[in-house]
Amino acid sequence: MSCFNTTHITNPSTFILMGIPGLEATHVWISIPFCIMYIIAILGNLTILFIVKTEPRLHQPMYYFLCMLAVTDLVLSTTTLPKTLTIFWFSSRSINFGACLTQMFFLHCFSVMESGILVAMAFDRFVAICDPLRHSTILSNPILLRFGLAVVLRGTMLILPYPLLARQWPYCRTNIIPHTHCEHMAVVKLACADIRISNYYSLSVALSVMCLDLFLIAVSYTQILRAIFRLPTNDARLKTFGTCSSHLSVILAFHVPRLFSFLTHRFGINVPLHFYVLIANVYLLVPPMLNPIIYGVRTTQIRDRLLRLFTHKWTKSFVLVLKLLD
Repeated sequence: MSCFNTTHITNPSTFILMGIPGLEATHVWISIPFCIMYIIAILGNLTILFIVKTEPRLHQPMYYFLCMLAVTDLVLSTTTLPKTLTIFWFSSRSINFGACLTQMFFLHCFSVMESGILVAMAFDRFVAICDPLRHSTILSNPILLRFGLAVVLRGTMLILPYPLLARQWPYCRTNIIPHTHCEHMAVVKLACADIRISNYYSLSVALSVMCLDLFLIAVSYTQILRAIFRLPTNDARLKTFGTCSSHLSVILAFHVPRLFSFLTHRFGINVPLHFYVLIANVYLLVPPMLNPIIYGVRTTQIRDRLLRLFTHKWTKSFVLVLKLLD
């Protein structure tokens, strides 16, 4: 690797991803929980999509938003983890410059999109609890389509400058990225130019998206809590709040690792590099893994449909075995 440290590159054809610096000897062991989480994320989110598609009762705004979240999670985890596993298993560290910028775009774009979907889901819960009689009117299919389009356009327009700016910088120091994937700042820090534009822009995007989305979610849930406390009985309050518990759990699963990763990256001066890289990977893997589990366990309609599906499969298999024995 020393040859890469001394190579002067103006326009690199490839970058070298180091994986988790300092933990190279344990890459294979680290890959085991990473791979398990990825498999759970893929199977869980595909199951959510299948159940919502095949169950007419779930063709409602809440579950449409859940499908958007599942698709976003699938793309977000698949953008980084396959390459991470090739680094861990086969030491395949090189990545094409264009592929690196593409990975950077999809990684940050779908992170912003997921945050926007959580805001839309909070608005859905607000309308369902505070104005239930007009829920189907306010969140009609055309409105849902506009919500989805707005989420996609916001993510695309905010993140598109990331690779465009990164592409114009000269890279003459090194092409080694001390990370498992092409995270924006990890890449542009390699440039031998004044990257303050990229630095300030990424910071403003991160702060504006996080602060705005958390503020909108907080406003929605403030109104929801006010409506809940007006209900006459404790049972009614608990039942109504229970409809929000899945969404609140998903918000925590997404924003807590994200906020921790952001703070350690920006202000964690004494944080070891390997710890920061691990946290960045956890942020990309844990929410896609937990989201389908949370909704599968805590949402009655999805849980019941899943149980019926497995019961039907086991019954058919049992009958087939009995026929073969006869």
